[in-house]
Amino acid sequence: MTSILNKYSNLTQRIIAALVGALIIISGICYSEWTYFIIFISICTATQLEFYKLVGLDGMLPLKTFGTFCGLCIFTLSFFIESGRIHEKYYFAIFPIATLIYLIYLYKKKEIKPFRGIAFTFLGILYVAIPFSLLNTVAFFPGEYTFELILGALLILWANDTGAYFAGVRFGRRKLFERVSPKKSWEGSVGGLFLALAMAYGLHYTTDVLMPWQWLCVGIIIVIGGTYGDLVESLFKRSIEIKDSGRLIPGHGGFLDRFDGLLLSAPFLTTFLKIF
Repeated sequence: MTSILNKYSNLTQRIIAALVGALIIISGICYSEWTYFIIFISICTATQLEFYKLVGLDGMLPLKTFGTFCGLCIFTLSFFIESGRIHEKYYFAIFPIATLIYLIYLYKKKEIKPFRGIAFTFLGILYVAIPFSLLNTVAFFPGEYTFELILGALLILWANDTGAYFAGVRFGRRKLFERVSPKKSWEGSVGGLFLALAMAYGLHYTTDVLMPWQWLCVGIIIVIGGTYGDLVESLFKRSIEIKDSGRLIPGHGGFLDRFDGLLLSAPFLTTFLKIF
């Protein structure tokens, strides 16, 4: 009886946290490009700091503060360039800033294994900051800020997560990738796929920013990227034997737990939009 009550209590907590978080993000995206900027640069910062914390648990010593600062620079430059406020040549400013990582390690007296620290500092930028920065391309596609596409991508991602969770709980039998994530099932993945594609197809009735076939392609990209993003993060967590990346989001863990699917989806989504 106690286990059942705990199960429903956790589900209630999970739903409430998801609704509150979704309301804040959706409101920010829809209100203006500046509220979008504030919300996503905050999420990017929190996620990157959380990643560096996980790396620290594995004995690595990345430049947490400076690596996150580089991530903020990349996101901010991307936002201002994609919005047309500054020329794209300013993208090159990030290279000398990132190069300072080597010089900082040169003066760190306690660092005896700089290769690992430098590598994981750059990994935090590559794994977290760059995918979040690519979302600015989505937000300003095709040339001006339109909330429909970035919001649609998030709704598809959330639909995939929701469908996978409930289908997995109800029908899950066959393991998807047991070595990395024992709780994920093929049935859950199929449930997520169906709900995500239904959401993607429905979105073309609300906006003409993409054709119906493009929305379906976006849905497939997000489902595949989201699933593998979740598995990659599970691989990281399993290597240091922890369940969640953090505790900031009740019922969901940390920011990395909540946005891992977005990190692997964003590069493929941006490439699709630019090419097709």
